[in-house]
Amino acid sequence: MVDILLPALVETIYMSFVSTFFAVVIGFIFAIVLILTSKGGLKENLKIYSVLDVIINTFRSFPFIILMIVLFPLTKFLIGKSIGTTAAIIPLTIGAAPFIARLIESALKEVEEGVIEAAKSFGASDWQIIFKVMLVEALPSIISAITLTLITVIGFSAMAGAVGGGGLGDVAIKYGYYRFQTDTMIYTVIILIVLVQVVQTLGDYLYKITKK
Repeated sequence: MVDILLPALVETIYMSFVSTFFAVVIGFIFAIVLILTSKGGLKENLKIYSVLDVIINTFRSFPFIILMIVLFPLTKFLIGKSIGTTAAIIPLTIGAAPFIARLIESALKEVEEGVIEAAKSFGASDWQIIFKVMLVEALPSIISAITLTLITVIGFSAMAGAVGGGGLGDVAIKYGYYRFQTDTMIYTVIILIVLVQVVQTLGDYLYKITKK
């Protein structure tokens, strides 16, 4: 049992953390552009904002299992195969990036206007306001957003197992569903619950120390 569950756990952690990392990078870029170009933003441009807004909403509307299938050709083009643990990182990243972009955008919008105006009065440039004021002020909320995204991606990674993505989802389907090994299914669920609890606890801890 351990020989099956341990490699699957490693695959799930690998998929989830790598996908979340790339999703945060892409989502962060999107969020910055949205904040800059939004109405009243530092570089207001409603055309760019509207196009990006539609793109993000479109990808967020896809159920992950369908998105993964739709992206099979792109995944195969990028890494030479469409199934497997590494292949699953592509759709996981694309599925999570719009989600984290919205969360980071919301976190940045929560920064008080007075703080931004104060930075402007001291002659701060737009990029200084973004990176040295808004991001610093919004850091606790951004950490909460990344924690939520990572937990969501862990759930997505379990779904990826249904189409050959590997990980704990694959074990649950292969052994728990097709071979009726109920104990394997139960252990898989328990491991996923513990993994989510660990991520949430670590996220809460980082939130508290950055909130002070």
